[in-house]
This record gives sequence, C-alpha cells and structure tokens, in this order.
Amino acid sequence: MHRSLCCFGLLSLAANVSAEYSGNVAIETQHYSESAQFDDQFDDNVTLSFQPKWDGEWNDGDDLWSLEFFLRADNKDAGREHADVREALWLHVDGDSEWRVGINTMFWGVTESQHLVDVINQIDQVEGIDGEDKLGQPMIHLKRYQDWGVVDLLLLPAFRERTFQEKQGRLRTPLVVDTDQAQYESSDEDRHLDYSLRFSQTWGDLDLGLSWFKGTSRDPLLLAGFDGAGNPALIPFYEQMEQLGIDAQLIYLDWIWRLEFIRREAESNDYNAYTAGFEYTFYGIMESAVDLGMLLEYSSDDRPEGEAGAFDNDVFLGARFAFNDAQSSEILAGFVIDSDNRSRTFRVEGNRRFGESWKGTLELQTFSNIDPDDVLAVFENDDFVLLEMAYYF
Repeated sequence: MHRSLCCFGLLSLAANVSAEYSGNVAIETQHYSESAQFDDQFDDNVTLSFQPKWDGEWNDGDDLWSLEFFLRADNKDAGREHADVREALWLHVDGDSEWRVGINTMFWGVTESQHLVDVINQIDQVEGIDGEDKLGQPMIHLKRYQDWGVVDLLLLPAFRERTFQEKQGRLRTPLVVDTDQAQYESSDEDRHLDYSLRFSQTWGDLDLGLSWFKGTSRDPLLLAGFDGAGNPALIPFYEQMEQLGIDAQLIYLDWIWRLEFIRREAESNDYNAYTAGFEYTFYGIMESAVDLGMLLEYSSDDRPEGEAGAFDNDVFLGARFAFNDAQSSEILAGFVIDSDNRSRTFRVEGNRRFGESWKGTLELQTFSNIDPDDVLAVFENDDFVLLEMAYYF
C-alpha cells in the first residue's frame, strides 16, 4: 500500500514538472599572425565545443531547476580540452525571497574594459584572457527583495582553481603554471567556506551595488618553483582576502556613466583599484538603423609597479555598433593604452545570426608597442584572429 502511494506521488510530481532542452555546438578556429615566443607553441588550432542546457519547473513555477555543461576539444592544445558544470541549480521562490542551491554562474559589475567587483566565480582562463568565461561555483544563495533594496547572501563551500594554458598553448606565461601543485594560505585549501554579502538598489536612472567578500582569492599569486619533473615552473598560491566593492551606473539622456571600485586586503598587499567612464550613444547615425556608442574608461590600481595588473594606469577607448537588424549584428572595438609606457592593445568582437539557428563570431586581438617591463610583454607575439560558427538548438 505504501509503495503504491509512493509511486503515485512520484508520477504526480513528474506529470507536473516541465522541462526544456537547449544549447549550442560550435566549431572555432584561431590563427596567430606571428611566430610564438616560446618552444612548442602552435600558430593555429581548431576546436569543437558543446554546451547543452536543461531547464525545468514544478510547484506552479515556485521551484525551478537548471543543468548546463560545457565541453571543449582541441586538435593541438591539450590544455584547452576540458569539461565543466556551469550550472546544476535548484531555485525556490518564496514570496520576497529566492533560494538558489547548487552550482551557478553569476556576474556583478557595469564597466566594459575590466570587471573589478566580479568576485564570485573563478575565471576559465583557457577560454580567453578577457575574463568573460567562468567556471561554475558551488553556492547557497539567498536573495531578498525589499522596498529599500535587494540583499544577496552567499555561502560558497568549495573553491575552483583557475585554469591555465599548458606548454603548447598561446597567451601564457614564460614558465608553465603547474596547477597540480596549487598551494593555499588556508589549511582547508579548496574546502574553505567563503561568504559574500551584496546590497543593490535602483533610484530612478541610478543603479548602485555594494558588495563584501571574505574568502579565497580568485586571483592566485604565481610563485617560482619546479614541476614534478624538476623543470622550472610557476606554482599558484591562493591567499585569503577581503574585498569591499562598489559598482554604480547612471543613465542620463544619451549618456551612461559607470564606476567600479574595490578595496582589497590580503597578506601580500592591501590596495585600491577603480575603473570609471562613460558611454555616449548616437542613435540612427546617418539616418540609418545603426546606433553607435562611444566608450571611454580609465582604470587605476595603486599597487607598486610589478605587482599591479594590466589595468594599473590605463585608458580604454572603444566603439559599439548595434545594427538593429534581423540578424542582431553587433560589433565592439576598442584600444587599451597604458598611460605610463604607451603599451597598446586592440580588440574587436563581432557577432551576427545566420538564419534561425546559426551564429557567427569574430574576435581580433593585437598587442603593439609593448614595453618590456609591462605584464603584457609575454603576449607581444600573440596577435590572433578567431572565427566561430555555432548552431543553437
């Protein structure tokens, strides 16, 4: 009798659960215009990626689930061959509260050239150096909606180590990073319980976010050492840190003003960094359907020279073209110029739909006039063009 009731209950639940399947499969080719700086690096490669996703709901939409994987295979770079769970999430809605439990990928921030306050997910660096691709993060996430703002409380019970290019990969450090020997300041290593708190609110055209994070730094220090074969290598060291973050965006007429600021404290150093700027949009240029957004951002990092990142005293100047056509064509292009040594990088990202299910993507990245002491000097020969064609289902 009890078994019959149990089976009936499971059948009833299954009948009330809806699910959808989507995703994409893509082929990508990347070509480097100059010979590599380091031995065994390639000049071109071809990769295949597969990103399936399942979404569903039950309990009249108060409970939702999502499952998303990412897999990549590469014909030359074994370091890019990897698989990851981007999402394995249960979402429960209870009045003004939302509970998310599982693995999730989330984004904080507003600026275009870099994302300072975005501290929850680890970067999937073998996918690109722009920080846009992330590894899934295990979490317990409570979001509370109040009249005076939105509060996010996050408990992060497991840490994801950063991915790095292997010896044959391009866009890497002179010494290979040996991820098998990763070290931690915390004795709990990758099981340290991190936590974060965020407040956000919108007042008219102003969006404001205040965040605080305490736990394992997503940005490892790279220490000189040796790999298992006795060869010189870099060893990633993940220290404990606290970070206070502010992100703000103000829309005024055709202007969008943006700011990200962080105060980070760790054993290695305490520092402040910020990115601030604006985007001004010309709508319907030359009486066409095309909108042109002009972007200008300045980034500062007050760490000593040699310890700061790539955006220590840099200006980003860019343009965003939105063609507003049936194919959703877009192009974003921009320069980053170091105000101290005049090192320059240039990047173009463009995408366009073809038919109902296909999407083409173009990326171009160049490094020019790079100062030998700049952190980007290791990429000086790594100008590349990337083409991808993806089928969405």
